[in-house]
Amino acid sequence: MPRRRPWTALALLAFALPAGALDDALYAEVLSRYTHEVRDLARTRVAYRELGSAPEWRRVVESLEATDPSRLGTRKAKLAFWIDAYNVLAIDLIVRNHPLESIRDLGSLIWPVWKRTAGTIGGESYSLDRIEHEIIRPMGDPRTHAAVICASTSCPALRREPWRADRLDEQLDDAMRTWLADPGKGLLVDRKSGVVTLSRIFDWFEEDFEAAGGVLAVAARYAPPPEGDWLSSHPRPRLRYFDYDWRVNDLESPQTRR
Repeated sequence: MPRRRPWTALALLAFALPAGALDDALYAEVLSRYTHEVRDLARTRVAYRELGSAPEWRRVVESLEATDPSRLGTRKAKLAFWIDAYNVLAIDLIVRNHPLESIRDLGSLIWPVWKRTAGTIGGESYSLDRIEHEIIRPMGDPRTHAAVICASTSCPALRREPWRADRLDEQLDDAMRTWLADPGKGLLVDRKSGVVTLSRIFDWFEEDFEAAGGVLAVAARYAPPPEGDWLSSHPRPRLRYFDYDWRVNDLESPQTRR
């Protein structure tokens, strides 16, 4: 008679959780407890050192590992899941290598951090590049650039709740509005000089916004009314981009003690 394999913690977790979803409730609890709104450029900072010793964080990662993405149903369910997956793995890279000045320090010119294995989902290895460029971006929603967060200060602020299929449009619209209402790293309109400064993300991923009318049309759509109205009536402003601050959005950063 063949020997039965003992149940592993991961197998038990996979049995207990619904397929195709990480533990949203626990992830929501972690985000509420270990992320903090701040006044500096990061807007949201993460207590990475505390997460490193938090058993609930390890359970979040294990629930992601146990997920079977092929069981995801709707497009919105897939998109919400993969945004969360990217953000969880980016956070976990920092947690496992803390303290760290920049996420880019985990890679090299030849093999950048985006291409290295960030974690395992459903028994398959994933890099951040694979999730962003092969799964999320091909789904064709440029609003996801306000949601996919690579643990850096100039990224749009990390949302302090999981992404949910039943609220995805509402959440993505809100994330875009929040980002473009930020004159420090989202959008700054200088009406006198006619210069518009945007996040460098709009430059890097310009092609993703073309189907929605282009970068400036999208900015006008989601910017606060004064800036949005000005952009709509000035279709050819001088366009510039913010410098990108790659420092980790760590709660222990000296920036938070200023």
